[in-house]
Amino acid sequence: MAVGTGLGGNCTGCVICSEENGCSTCQQRLFLFIRREGIRQYGKCVHDCPHGYFGVRGQEVNRCRRCGTTCESCFSQDFCIQCKRRFYLYKGKCLPTCPLGTAAQHSTRECQEECELGPWGSWSPCMHHGKTCGSGWGLETRVREAGHAEQEEAATCQVLSESRKCAIRRPCPGERSPSPKKGRRERRPRKDRKTDRQLDVRPRRPQA
Repeated sequence: MAVGTGLGGNCTGCVICSEENGCSTCQQRLFLFIRREGIRQYGKCVHDCPHGYFGVRGQEVNRCRRCGTTCESCFSQDFCIQCKRRFYLYKGKCLPTCPLGTAAQHSTRECQEECELGPWGSWSPCMHHGKTCGSGWGLETRVREAGHAEQEEAATCQVLSESRKCAIRRPCPGERSPSPKKGRRERRPRKDRKTDRQLDVRPRRPQA
């Protein structure tokens, strides 16, 4: 049970609490955070450790411990999440300068792996308006991605791509291939029409 009222009566979550030093033992799953002011220190039970501290669970009490001197926030004593000014984060460590093969990102205070692009990939199928069939001209594309980089590092690398013009000569399902244009038929010469001659069969009168 809590003993005393602690600082301003704030003994929330405490098992043992004193007027002078606050909490010294917390309820299960809570962390004991020790705040120091001059030569005095006060204990407080919290669900999550404040910024610049990380939680360590123990058999008797869970405590909040301060991050390293170069860490702004951390997951553990050996793994930083954010660095203080003039330091750069690289694989959980805060370094004054980024190692070889990395570039300093001033906006995020992190060291980013430099990208090594692999070879060009194969050309994609020739497409026009999202189709690979029909007749006409389309485009085919190939890309060049990061080489032997880890998944997180490859996600930050810029992917190069290039396209070129290509011909599509495959009819789509249900379409007929265009047939060659037929030439003009040769006109046959007209048959000479036989003209029927009308013979004058009237009898002639004898001359006087």
